[in-house]
Amino acid sequence: MIDNTYTGLNYSTKEINRAFKIWVYGFGEDGNKIDTLVGVSGLIKLIGVDLANTFIDRAFNTINDDKCICKLRRGIKITFYNH
Repeated sequence: MIDNTYTGLNYSTKEINRAFKIWVYGFGEDGNKIDTLVGVSGLIKLIGVDLANTFIDRAFNTINDDKCICKLRRGIKITFYNH
């Protein structure tokens, strides 16, 4: 685990993007529908660094599964696909 002082993530963005495809589905803050593939920076823009760290830790703990689904109460579903 590398502490990135720039982003505050527990893992490097290179390591996260290499391990997962991150798919976001739901409704954004402005009410627009979201259904797209994002990188680490897009994930941070949507949910913030603290939640991103929590979800990424959960995804790395389930690295043997095909995917890890994380849901927020505000209607956003984030899926980490292992590849």
